[in-house]
Amino acid sequence: MSIEVIRSANNAKLRSWRKLATSKERRKQQKYLVEGTHLVEEALKHQVAMDCLIMTESYYAEQWDHLQTHDQCFTPVLIADSLASQLAQTPSPQGIFAVIEVANDQNLPLNDGNKYLLVDRIQDPGNLGTMIRTADAAGIDAIILGEGCVDLYNDKVIRSTQGSLWHLPIVTLSLEEAIPLLQQHDIQVYGTGLDSSAVPYYELDTQNSCAWLMGNEGQGVDPKLLGMCDQVAYIPMQGQAESLNVAIATAIFLFQANCPK
Repeated sequence: MSIEVIRSANNAKLRSWRKLATSKERRKQQKYLVEGTHLVEEALKHQVAMDCLIMTESYYAEQWDHLQTHDQCFTPVLIADSLASQLAQTPSPQGIFAVIEVANDQNLPLNDGNKYLLVDRIQDPGNLGTMIRTADAAGIDAIILGEGCVDLYNDKVIRSTQGSLWHLPIVTLSLEEAIPLLQQHDIQVYGTGLDSSAVPYYELDTQNSCAWLMGNEGQGVDPKLLGMCDQVAYIPMQGQAESLNVAIATAIFLFQANCPK
């Protein structure tokens, strides 16, 4: 097996991979970069469309035999250890990276009993990543990202998902289109907020198909979208906190939705 080794910071491939740190270049190349053993192994496990597997020379020497146990077979490209920082978004890179192709499948599964998470203008990468991971853990069937959300393939989003972005469908769609589409399939859409008509979240019927709409960190759900929902719900709080972090609130709503009564 002939393995390419890159030792120059001016290498064309390395420069192309380095550009994937920006959303503009990710859209242009239709690729994104992930780093770290756990994420790369998750990508291999779920047979994500991988364009290239990259390792430092020392990582290859120590870990290659272990990685070959995965079903997918790749000939890695090696880089000098000193070049890992050129690609890394973390302060202490582990020495393994993967270039992955952006998923173009935008089909939304509309099946009886499905549960959905709708996301309106979430800006913090950590929040979005945690919400995706939470939706995965709660058994949600699909996520719809509305306009104005942080880039799904932002490095902090990917790391916060811990691989969950590959475990369930994530569709980008205008929420003004998504809400009526769900309702046409008898899926109740529940907005979240402090609207005068809002009820405690635990009073809603979530045993059948339903969708939860979560809003922007500072502004909440867009009032226009809230007006399109079948019902608005809130989380009663006993303490003096003004509000909950959106990712924490998402966890409460989603686990309630899939919790047997």
